[in-house]
Amino acid sequence: MSSTAIAPNQAPTLPALFRARVSLTPDTPAYRQFNSREQIWQQTTWGEMATMVDRWQAALAREGFKPGERVALMLGNSREWVAFDQAATELGLITVPLYTDDRPDNIAYIVGQTQARLLLLGENAHNRRLSDHVENMPSLKRIVCLGGTEGQPRDDRVLNLDAWLERGDPERVQRPDLDPQGLATIVFTSGTTGRPKGVMLSHRNILDNARACSTAGPLSQADRFLSFLPLSHMLERTGGYYMPMLIGAEVAFARSIQGLGEDLMSVQPTVLISVPRIYERVHGRIQAGLKKKSALGRSLFKATVAIGWRRFEHQQGRASWSPGFILWPLLERIVAHKVLDRLGGKLRFAVCGGAPLPPPIARFFIGLGLPVLHGYGMTESSPVVSVNTPDDNLPASIGKPLPGIEVRIGEADELLTRSSCVMLGYWKNAEATDNTIDADQWLHSGDQARIDENGHIFITGRLKDILVLTNGEKVPPADMEMAIALDALFDQVMVVGDGHAFLSALVVPEAEAWATFAEDHGLPPDSSGRPPRAAERALLQRMQYQLRDFPGYAKIRHVYVVHEPWSVDNGMLTPTMKLKRLVISQHYADAIEAMYAGHD
Repeated sequence: MSSTAIAPNQAPTLPALFRARVSLTPDTPAYRQFNSREQIWQQTTWGEMATMVDRWQAALAREGFKPGERVALMLGNSREWVAFDQAATELGLITVPLYTDDRPDNIAYIVGQTQARLLLLGENAHNRRLSDHVENMPSLKRIVCLGGTEGQPRDDRVLNLDAWLERGDPERVQRPDLDPQGLATIVFTSGTTGRPKGVMLSHRNILDNARACSTAGPLSQADRFLSFLPLSHMLERTGGYYMPMLIGAEVAFARSIQGLGEDLMSVQPTVLISVPRIYERVHGRIQAGLKKKSALGRSLFKATVAIGWRRFEHQQGRASWSPGFILWPLLERIVAHKVLDRLGGKLRFAVCGGAPLPPPIARFFIGLGLPVLHGYGMTESSPVVSVNTPDDNLPASIGKPLPGIEVRIGEADELLTRSSCVMLGYWKNAEATDNTIDADQWLHSGDQARIDENGHIFITGRLKDILVLTNGEKVPPADMEMAIALDALFDQVMVVGDGHAFLSALVVPEAEAWATFAEDHGLPPDSSGRPPRAAERALLQRMQYQLRDFPGYAKIRHVYVVHEPWSVDNGMLTPTMKLKRLVISQHYADAIEAMYAGHD
């Protein structure tokens, strides 16, 4: 670990970590954020962040909240997110992070559940979306609007940020003693079924996880992280906020997912923490570009990935030396570097979590020389349980457990974990807590897994997301959906068939690719529903090609095309982009039944 890392005895709580970092390296860069007015990236030192936190803390203290009361924040990744989190936590307040693209009724539910006393809002768009729901949040004493109060109803509780900050007096702030084992934050799970549950995490939960994560690779103050996964998600919060603070690394806040490519080039991060979907999109764009290349260009690219992958396997001790390695310096210069330069050119590690990483995607990037480290975690475990490391990277696995974390396989092959990182429980839901953490303090993940002789963990399925066909075959749909979506034609996929004799699929096609497909098959560009048989056969053929390495059960018989993307706004995706299978199934119940009419 870096010589500038904070030792455990220096930081028993999250605010203590921040203050220790400020004391140790006050003049080094902490954050980099884009100033849209001046169109430049601005750096903020740790010392400047301390001044900012003190000012925010004074305004919070003026509200008179008591330690243990909850305060919510709903804004994009930014210095302001950090300032509010640190200011509130040091006052003993419990932060409740909210997803900026979550549905207003869900926000109102979480505010009501936690009886939050203050809500910090970011963009004006957030204000407008919530304007009709503010009256349903009577627990709120104050609503602070970072982007102004436009769009909010007239309400004495509403203040813009500047006016709110002017009310505080840093000289009069009293900070309580904090218990490292005490509640620090309530993070609501995305909830693929029903309402989300509030995960209660302590200072120690998060700090122990951040320290364990920092051992997964050679990280130092010289590293720069690009933060774009929402800080309301524990993967980004622990891995992309508290861990960099622990080691003294700089964090740059991306402007948007849409502008990620430009931000990568501008910021040139050395560490990237992401979910598979981002890597899939980059992979898809590169593959689409390759189709426009000459046959020689495509062959050269394919050879680069193949030789790079074999070289990686050799470095990991799983393959012998190959004469093709002699070509690697040339292929790296004329092919691989051109791709990696589009990711900023300085990436040392790309961490992937939140969902399974398709093996072809891992092989693609690793073959080009980018170390992709696949990991696994849950909000309930603060969140990281296991991760591959640069020296022991088996991409098909989710790596080995982090130091201090126990894992074992329970009944029905369920992955269980136990450590100081496991949550305190679910907020006001003792029954759910008891169903998730057993008497021996093992956290039940709901994921099925196996552990090989070397300790690598492999996720093999999901206990609940299983389709049972009428022939008794049990089908885990997620891996099939992930494989089908590797074809750039299919933007979103949901495999169905529970209680039926065979599998079918609902698909949302990628608009541009669908326009080409529709023209080639004589279909109107906006055609939806069951395609004519010839077009359906073409779709099924493409799907089956993606499923060619799956067992015999993985055969799709019918396809139904829809053009309205599944999103958080229409209630069909969770804020972490997981399918709400029940909601989608109910919405398209007639379409699903039509695919089976007369066939079962």
